[in-house]
Formats: sequence, C-alpha cells, structure tokens
Amino acid sequence: MDRQVSTLQVGEYVLEYSIVGGGVPLLFFHGGHSNCYEEFGYQNLVASGYSIITPSRSGYSRTSSIAELEQACGLYLSLLDHLHIAKAHVIAASAGGPTGILFCATYAERVASLTLQSAITSPWLSPHDWAYRIFRRIFKPGVEKWTWLLLARINNLLPRLTFRLLLFSFSTLSPAEAYARLDGLAIESFRKMNNRQRSYNGFLIDLKQAQADYTKALRSIKAPTLIMHSKNDRSVAPKHAEYATAHIAHAEACILDAWGHLIWIGKHTAELDRKQNAFLAEHLIQS
Repeated sequence: MDRQVSTLQVGEYVLEYSIVGGGVPLLFFHGGHSNCYEEFGYQNLVASGYSIITPSRSGYSRTSSIAELEQACGLYLSLLDHLHIAKAHVIAASAGGPTGILFCATYAERVASLTLQSAITSPWLSPHDWAYRIFRRIFKPGVEKWTWLLLARINNLLPRLTFRLLLFSFSTLSPAEAYARLDGLAIESFRKMNNRQRSYNGFLIDLKQAQADYTKALRSIKAPTLIMHSKNDRSVAPKHAEYATAHIAHAEACILDAWGHLIWIGKHTAELDRKQNAFLAEHLIQS
C-alpha cells in the first residue's frame, strides 16, 4: 500500500499524518495503540476511490501530546486547511470515537458524513476498573515500548496461541463460536496488527478523554451517520453503539454478528465493506 507520511507544524505543535490512495477525501481517526500507519479497512476504501487522510492522534507517534480534545480537534482542522480540503467524510474507530464525535459536532460544515466503527461514545473504563489500572501501568511511556515488543515477539513465534489467549479481551464469544466467524486471513492480520502497534503517550490521553460525557456533542452532530459495531464486542460494549444511535439524529446502525471488537478481520468484512461503500456513495461530497 503506497503511503505518504508527512508532518505539519501548527504553532508549537507537530502533527504527523499519512495519505493513502487518491480521490474523495476521507479523514480517518484511528483507534488506541495505533497511528497514521493504520491499515484496517483501508484496502476496500482505496479500491472504492477514496483518499484516506490519517493523522496520528494526540500523543501517538510523532504527534504532539495535547490533553484537551477540543484543542486537538483544532489541530486536525488545520490539517484539512493545509491540504485545501473543504469537506471530508470522517471515520472514527474504537478509541478514536470521542475525537470523531467532537470534530463532527464542532466543525459540521467540514463534514460530509460520519462513520463510527467499534467506537467509544460514552464513558469507558472507570478508574476503578481493574483493566483501567492495568492499562495505566503497561501502556505508560517508558514501559509501553517493551510491552508491545514482548507481545510482538510472542505473537510472531506463536500466532495462533497468542490469538487464542487474547481472544477473551476482544470477544464475548467462546473460542469455538469466535473461530466460526473468522477466515483464513484473520490470525495473520492480528499478528501484523500487534507488530505495528505502539501506545506512546496517546493511550493515556485516550483513557482520560474516554471518561467524558459526549452526549451534548452527539446531539449536535448534523452529518449523516453510520454506526458499525459487533454485538459480540467485549472491548467496547455494544451499548456504545446503542447510545450513539439514540443521541445522533437520523443515525443508522449496522450491528454485525462479527467475532468481536476488530470488525475489520473475519468473515464479516465483506458485509462491512458493502455497507460502508453504500453509505459513503449515498452521501457524495458536492464540489
């Protein structure tokens, strides 16, 4: 996949971003532990004629750490201005959900449509949760590099075992039920994901931002919205999709019987791609 990676200086802040493909502009807000080198879902979108612009969100990779989400969204707006893009489709995945929600609520005139994929839309992982406390330890700066290095090495040596051991954190299904929803590419896609992931300071910022209430922002979204989620998602429960559907006017929900949180791998990707393509085609950007 041909990917152009650049940085943009905006005042005291640096924003790293990538561009893949050519055509209709699509602004992609990646999930946690990712950056502008994300790949999930890209092949279908590029083949369908979209140019995917992916900023490394606040604190990830070479992008400056900005704790306030409103300020970070202003940085992403500067990217559209820099690229002379008047309006773009927006896709926000997983922990990128709050960014997509606030960006679309704040800069409605720059948004042609919004798609939320496995996205956080309401308070997630309370500081009292065991997962929150563990994540704060293993994904903090100075530690996260070694966490991901160890996981990648184990995953490269034992890809099937690693997937099976981590399956519980992504899916509410039993292993047999989950495997029935996977295809021959899923294990390798999962391995590649673990090799490219890093948390930097970004995931700690995500944890903080995911404590906020985005109800007002959800109600302010005017763009046509598609909400895509697996009913078997353990990482970000389906209630997040239900909440967004209830609070965004005219939102359309697509609840998949996919194996778990990573709806971009498995047998249901063809269904996801068809639905995404049809939705985007329905809401063309008028020149």
